[in-house]
Amino acid sequence: MAAPTYTLAEGVPYADPTTAQHFGGNSIKGLMLLQDTQLIETLAHFSRERIPERVVHARAAGAFGEFEVTHDVSQHTSAKFLSGIGTKSKVLLRVSTVGPERGSADTVRDVRGWGMKIFTEEGNQDWVFNDIPVFFVRDPIKFPSLNRSHKRNPRTNVTDATMADHSSFHNNNQEGIHALMHLFSGRGTPKSIRHLNSYSGHTYKLTKDDGTFHYVKIHIKTNQGVQNLSQDEAVRLAGENPDYHTADLYGAIEAGDFPSWTVFFQIMEPQDAEKYRWNIFDMTKVWPHSDYPLIPVGKLTLNKNPSNYFADIEQAAFSPSNMVRGFAPSADPMLQARMFAYNDAARYRLGVNYQQLPCNRAVSPVYCPYQRDGFMTFGDNYGADPNYVRSDLKPVNYVGSHGASGYAIGGHEDWVGHVCGFTSEVVDDDFAQARAF
Repeated sequence: MAAPTYTLAEGVPYADPTTAQHFGGNSIKGLMLLQDTQLIETLAHFSRERIPERVVHARAAGAFGEFEVTHDVSQHTSAKFLSGIGTKSKVLLRVSTVGPERGSADTVRDVRGWGMKIFTEEGNQDWVFNDIPVFFVRDPIKFPSLNRSHKRNPRTNVTDATMADHSSFHNNNQEGIHALMHLFSGRGTPKSIRHLNSYSGHTYKLTKDDGTFHYVKIHIKTNQGVQNLSQDEAVRLAGENPDYHTADLYGAIEAGDFPSWTVFFQIMEPQDAEKYRWNIFDMTKVWPHSDYPLIPVGKLTLNKNPSNYFADIEQAAFSPSNMVRGFAPSADPMLQARMFAYNDAARYRLGVNYQQLPCNRAVSPVYCPYQRDGFMTFGDNYGADPNYVRSDLKPVNYVGSHGASGYAIGGHEDWVGHVCGFTSEVVDDDFAQARAF
């Protein structure tokens, strides 16, 4: 391949990008000139090349791969990407710490976030999970406070001082004790990204086109086996090699040692939910495997490193609201809140048209004329089509309600409840699973 010719940003070839025009002859002294487009472009872009850091999950590694269906679950869902054994879908995975900044060490004791985008023929299916099966809170109003309590002290700007904030928050929100025990076990310092599991935490729905559905929790188990670092090892690596997890994942894939995971479902009948011993929408609880065994579904394999970290991983955006036909949200209040918050965070961080970026763009056809204009619009912006739908000027096809994402109708919905202001209380049962763990 021929070497590229250097140009300015507008494509104009330029002779020498290492020089800058100035008035003063061949001397280090002299006034710089505004006519030097190369210099002005370079300085102006440099001042703007950083985008807002994620408020949580800033430190991450990522890779591409594929998800392959290994077991038939078509009796539970109409999702095409799960419709037949051997069906494969492209995947983008981003695994992160939660609290620390983008430049922090990646072996620190923390929960690991798992952002997984499955590119299907029916749109993008995002699985936005964690590496522990439960969470610290179940009321979305507490979510900002939870994360702020793990951040730097607002007065001193140091992390050690925030342990008081961290402890104070959890002392006053004790529903999170089960998650805390996971965090401070060996799982809080995984040996590598290749050696950790991932869990939906939330309860979702698997829907069928006939309107029936089942509740589901998703488990993604490493085929490399769960392995953890000791506290001393994690601290040492944080100082000696703060990019240890990132380098480990990249190096394994580059060497052809492709890590893989097995995906499982736990499936519950809607009628069971009404009488189950725990609230199935409570993110601080698991469903014991003795009650709802793991059902194998498929295999995830990571086999391709990003060609450019910023373009492929930093600009990637994930949201629990991205669900294809066959998946739908439940009445889990944390899930409901995250379905708004994650997309909104991406709009702030990347712009209103972040779905058009190559790393986020669906491989299926997209026709959504509500989503037009705004900063950084790519393509033809829907041309002369009306900027609304159900217009006689532009006939559009629509799927039936059960063929769309998020609809499954039944009498069980009456049990879910009516709208009210509510916050849950900590009761003794919140400690039962932690005792068992």
